[in-house]
Amino acid sequence: MAKRDYYEVLGIDKKADDKAIKRAYRKLAKKYHPDTNPGDKQAEQKFKEVTEAYNVLGDEKKRKLYDQYGFAAFEEGAAGGAYGGAGAGSGFGGFQGGFGGNGGYQEFHFKGGQNGNMDDIFGDIFGDMFHGRSSSGFGGQGFKQSYGSGFGGGSFKSKGQDLHAEIRVSFEDAAFGCEKVINLSSGQGTPAQSLKVRVPAGIEDGKSIRLRGKGGPGMNGGEAGDLLLKIHVDEKPGYERKGMDVYTTISVPFTTAVFGGEAIVNTLKGSVKCKIPAGIQSGSKIRLRGKGIVSMKDPSVHGDMYAAVQIQVPRNLSPEAKQKLREFEKIVAA
Repeated sequence: MAKRDYYEVLGIDKKADDKAIKRAYRKLAKKYHPDTNPGDKQAEQKFKEVTEAYNVLGDEKKRKLYDQYGFAAFEEGAAGGAYGGAGAGSGFGGFQGGFGGNGGYQEFHFKGGQNGNMDDIFGDIFGDMFHGRSSSGFGGQGFKQSYGSGFGGGSFKSKGQDLHAEIRVSFEDAAFGCEKVINLSSGQGTPAQSLKVRVPAGIEDGKSIRLRGKGGPGMNGGEAGDLLLKIHVDEKPGYERKGMDVYTTISVPFTTAVFGGEAIVNTLKGSVKCKIPAGIQSGSKIRLRGKGIVSMKDPSVHGDMYAAVQIQVPRNLSPEAKQKLREFEKIVAA
């Protein structure tokens, strides 16, 4: 069957801008998407056709070549070999199914301890317009997929999908680093594959780890995509992290605050004694150098720990103790 003009496929004018091209593709892709037309081979072919058209017209450089040379721009030797001969004599002969390279599209999901919903394959492109397939995720969170493509010698190559997922780690695991094992499933009935992930020491909440080549497989020999793992760090009661510094509180007796002394501070690496200067006020902070979080850039550098002092007010005093405190009060006021 003769290939139709890409502008005709998308139903747009040759002077259409980027927004009009994307808007037309969104409408047609939704109309012919396999999810809304299960088992409809004609709709599947239409979906491939509009995706192929968008792959060219949605890219400024490819669109210019197409406008100048037509389909010949992507044939062997055309336009000075602009794309290294993609699909010799057949335009996009190497194109397979638009997404996934299997005549349709392919889902990936992660299996963790909880069930969740996967953001659809169009999430990154269309702002999560398409939904409806249930899958597993990390901590109830799904992931989004993005796509990259390029031309190589003899076929239309496409980089594999970048997979986005989320996992939770404890406060200590984020501070000291850890290893996590996650299970990756294609969602096509194949066994889940285990993947060991190293969470670096010092990582902050919201940061992502990029695992190169661990995303979706490339199409027609294209390189595999990456897995971007977003880290969520659990809170630790009694502790607060700000960058590389950690904040906590300690309680000291009234007499220690008056006369000075020592107090125990529970740091991330164990308990340490710190000096309490005489006359310290409630709310004052004791600084413990180097007792904070390690730097991800330089393992020899650590943040500090700050212990805010809370003064214990005596309760259930004996009559004698109360008398001494009244005498003390009179002396101080004099």
